[in-house]
Formats: sequence, C-alpha cells, structure tokens
Amino acid sequence: MSTTMPALTDLEWSRGPGEAAVDGGTLTLTAAAGTDWTNDAGGAEPQHRATSLGFVPEGDFRLSARVRVEGERTTFDAGVLAVWIDEAHWAKICFEWSPQGTAMVVSVVTNDFSDDVNSTDVDGDSVFLRVSRVGPAWAFHSSSDGAEWRFVRVFRLAGEGPVHVGFLAQAPMGESCTAVFDEIAFVPETLDELRDGS
Repeated sequence: MSTTMPALTDLEWSRGPGEAAVDGGTLTLTAAAGTDWTNDAGGAEPQHRATSLGFVPEGDFRLSARVRVEGERTTFDAGVLAVWIDEAHWAKICFEWSPQGTAMVVSVVTNDFSDDVNSTDVDGDSVFLRVSRVGPAWAFHSSSDGAEWRFVRVFRLAGEGPVHVGFLAQAPMGESCTAVFDEIAFVPETLDELRDGS
C-alpha cells in the first residue's frame, strides 16, 4: 500500500496552534475548554475555536484512523477526522459523547449552516473513522475493526480553495478532551464503492 501522507510531525494546524503530541504512529490531541466547530442551523452564533492538525492532499484518497477519547467524557466531546475549507465550508466525522451518556459516530457537514446527523452507537472505547475524497464528492465511513466499513454519508462542500484534511479534538461542554489517533492510514486512491463495506 503506497502512502504519501506527511509524517505526523510535519502536519500543520488549520486555525492556529493547538496541543498535540506524537509517539511513533500515535497522535494525541488535547482540546481546550469550549472548543468546537459549529454553524448552528437554528441561527446561534457560529463557533470555530477548535483547530485541526493535518495537511492538504491532492486527488482522491482515503484517510482513516482508530480513535479513542481518554478519561471521563462530557457531552459532545470527540475525537474527529475533519475537512476544512473556510468557516462556511467544512465537515467532520466524530467519535462523540451524546447527551444520553453513550458513545456515537456523529457527522456534520457545513455549507453555510451545519447539517448534524447521529449515526451508530459505539460499543467499546474506540472506533475507526474514515474520510474519502471521490472526485467532487466526499464520503464518511466508520468501522469497528478497520476492515469492514459502514457507510455514514456522501456529500459535497460548496467552498473553493485548498482543502485541509486531518485530526481534531473538541470539548464544547467540558474542561478538556484528549483524543488519541492510531492505526492511521492514508491511501492515495479512489474508493470505488461507497456502500459495499470496502
């Protein structure tokens, strides 16, 4: 499997510096209190205090990682794979803690306003997340084992300009959130089928 993803130590922040640590192939991000990305569909003030650590890939690709969150969790905290163009055009797939006290896969797609969708419950303390670029479209998937992938959604982002793809931790309601990403894989190839588990 070929890979052209930069080394974890060469990644850049999308929206100002954050807190990160690298240990071999494991990336740990720690979010400060009150950090999130949201363009509330109901018209509340947008929030873009979080920052993602990533790179600007070319062409079609798949980026995946196993994600877990350390310590006690608070509502909406998450480890995230994120796609960022600008404040009006971005998307994220999250391993998030729900208001009901359960771990879930949640995705948000923002073209001016955010379309927020709960996906599957997660049984365990980690989940694999994946973001793929397929021509003009993007796709999100999740997996319990990193081998068989469950389709979450396909979408487009209307913004123009460089697209920054990478990793994010968010703590909208809590004092902090530490997200750990490992088994990170970057495949610079097109995902042929979105819904067959591949």
